[in-house]
Amino acid sequence: MDIADLRSFLVIARHANLRAAADELHQTPSALSKAVKRLEASLATPVFDRVGKAIRLNTAGERLRERARTLVTLADQTEAEFRGVSLRSHCRLLSPAVLQWGFGAALAAELSARQPQASLAFATLFEDAALAALARGEGDLALVTGVALGAALPAGLQARRLGEIRMQLVAGPGHPLAGRTEVPTAEVLQHDFACPQHSMFCGLERGARADGWRDDRLPRRIRFWLDDLQLLINLVRSGQALAYLPDFALAQHGDLLRLTVPDCPYECVEQVHLVWRPATASGWLAAWLAAAS
Repeated sequence: MDIADLRSFLVIARHANLRAAADELHQTPSALSKAVKRLEASLATPVFDRVGKAIRLNTAGERLRERARTLVTLADQTEAEFRGVSLRSHCRLLSPAVLQWGFGAALAAELSARQPQASLAFATLFEDAALAALARGEGDLALVTGVALGAALPAGLQARRLGEIRMQLVAGPGHPLAGRTEVPTAEVLQHDFACPQHSMFCGLERGARADGWRDDRLPRRIRFWLDDLQLLINLVRSGQALAYLPDFALAQHGDLLRLTVPDCPYECVEQVHLVWRPATASGWLAAWLAAAS
C-alpha cells in the first residue's frame, strides 16, 4: 500500500469522479484508475463501486478513508520532523467570508509567528460546509460561530473560543441621524435600511432576520436587499441606508458611525470559535493549538 496511492484515493473519494480528481491532481484518469487498482489489489478488497462512469465509495472504502487520512497525515508529520524547516508547511482555513474579515488577519499573524515559512489558504465556505469539510480532512482549521457548533462538538473535532462579534446599528456621515449621541427606536425605524437576504454565517435565506436584527419585534423599512457586504457598506457610507453590521466593520471603516439606541432591548452577539481535527493536525499546528488553548 503506497502513500501516494492513498493520497489519490482521498481526492477521488471526495470528487466521486475520476476526471475531476485527475484535474485536481494534474494526472490522467487512466493513471488514477491504475492507482485505485493497485490499492485494491494490496488490500484484496474493492473500495469503490462503479456505476456507469461514476464511482462511489463502498462500505470498505468508507472505512479506508478514515485510515487513509490518518496515514497520510502521519507521513506528512514524519517528513516534516526529519526534514525540519526545509519542508514548507501549508494550512487551510475554512470559514464564511465575514469571519475571515473579522478574524483572518489576526489568525494569519499568529500562525506566521509559530511557523514563519507556512502558507495559509483561506477557503470561503458557510459554517456547516466548513465543519463538514474539516471532518473529511479537506481543511486544517475552521472558523464558525457557537450556533453552528450547537450544544456539542461534532465527533473528532476540538474548538477554542476566539472572541465574539457584536452587531451594531451603523450610519454613514451624511445620514440624517449622524452626529446624534442617542436615537430612540421609533425614530430609527422611520429610516431606510440595507439588509442581506442570506445569513452571513450559515448562508440560509432568512430575509429580514438575516443580519440578527429582531424584525419580528421591531420591523424595519428595508429598501435595499443584497448579499455583497462591500456594496452594503457603500450604501451606508453614502448615507442612503442604515445597516446592522459587525463591530469590526466600524473599526476598519473610520467614517462609519455607531448609533446608540438606548430603548432597544435586543442585542445580537455571536461567539466565534476556531475548530480543528486533532487526528489530522500537523505537528507544528497541533503544538500551536495546544499552546493557545
